[in-house]
Amino acid sequence: MPITSNIDKLHEMQLSWYNWRNNASTLTMVLLSFVFACFTGLMAQVSIAVPWSPVLITFQTFAVLLAGVFLGGKYGGFSIFLYTLLGVLGMPWFTNMNHGLAFLFAASGGYIIGFIVAAAFIGYMFDHYVNARKPAQTVALMLIANFVCIYIPGLIGLYNAMLTKTGTALSIPELLFMGLVPFIVGDLIKIALASGITTSVLPKEE
Repeated sequence: MPITSNIDKLHEMQLSWYNWRNNASTLTMVLLSFVFACFTGLMAQVSIAVPWSPVLITFQTFAVLLAGVFLGGKYGGFSIFLYTLLGVLGMPWFTNMNHGLAFLFAASGGYIIGFIVAAAFIGYMFDHYVNARKPAQTVALMLIANFVCIYIPGLIGLYNAMLTKTGTALSIPELLFMGLVPFIVGDLIKIALASGITTSVLPKEE
């Protein structure tokens, strides 16, 4: 089969599911949002402890980015908000099966707020700008979502949590060494995986 024929077939499949998603009922999208909330909770349990940081390395970022890709800005952000809300209400699916409002004020809480922003940002950009779905642009947006949308509220939350816990303010290098540096390599891997999936499933033109 000619390569152009395969490309056309792939594009047709991409458009087909993308149009289905955009025309899906509110109930369908809410249910899909719950599915991605569950996926995020599952990925939160895939964790590695860092000896010098209270923040765990998890696979949540991967789920968050894909929520934006598959659900769009509105429901991508809603799915992670739903994950957060249900976790606060008692669903034990924050890292290490934690739950409750107190977790949002602990060391990892700011990152969860950032997850909501990141999913909404990614979804909005891919929904409104077709060129954003091209490989280079996709990677760039994933980097912004990860290292800006997630880490700014994440580091602010970590700083406040450590200040409350110890009574001593972290210096900028200490904060970055505790809340950013240990996660860079893993984040780049997750971004690469999410970017590859994105360019495979989203149509490059409409």
